[in-house]
Amino acid sequence: MGVEGGMKCVKFLVFFFNFIFWLCGIALIALGIYVQIELNNTLQITNPSASGAPIVILAVGVIVFFISFFGCCGAAKENYCMVTTFAVLLTLIFLVEIAAAIAGYIFKDKVKTVIDEELRAEMKRYRNDSNIAKTLDDLQKSYNCCGAFNYTDWFDVKEFQPHSVPPSCCINGTDCTKNPNENNVHMEGCVSKVEVWMKKHIIIVAAVALGIAFFELLGIIFACCLMKGIRSGYEVM
Repeated sequence: MGVEGGMKCVKFLVFFFNFIFWLCGIALIALGIYVQIELNNTLQITNPSASGAPIVILAVGVIVFFISFFGCCGAAKENYCMVTTFAVLLTLIFLVEIAAAIAGYIFKDKVKTVIDEELRAEMKRYRNDSNIAKTLDDLQKSYNCCGAFNYTDWFDVKEFQPHSVPPSCCINGTDCTKNPNENNVHMEGCVSKVEVWMKKHIIIVAAVALGIAFFELLGIIFACCLMKGIRSGYEVM
């Protein structure tokens, strides 16, 4: 005989919230993959910290996906051990998310530094690596930018002729490579453009994480209520 009355309602609530977690886990996995692909298309990542955020998002998504599946089984079978394990794991995930949010806020200013270092390192390899050259050209064309801070950053690249820039820096296909100026070259650097892109997507990630955290908190509460109901004398199916 399964749980009855109010506990039966709690059981279905736990099952419902786990289904929401399952969907959130899939969303996080998709978001982590998307951000990682976009970063790889923007920069040839050499610094692990630069790809840390999408990897964390992807890892949390996978963990949430499996924990939610575990919780659904526990709620459906009214198994005290499974529901307890689910509540403990969900609480740990909730605490990890809070810690990650705090760490992200503390180190948010480091993102710009990492992007700047990556970009300048790639600029030095522009002439010697065709893949990096293509990546930088695509970046500068897509974001209408040139160099790290501005187009004069290319003047410091020894492989280039003095005071020259790549064709991808030119406005509307004009020839600015040997005589770049404010009339024929993109004036804004790529670091600020990429930073704006990342901040925009970080807001999306933060909104998704906040929504998941809210549902997690409710899930923990309902799981604890179900645990209490089962332990108080309700027979496990």
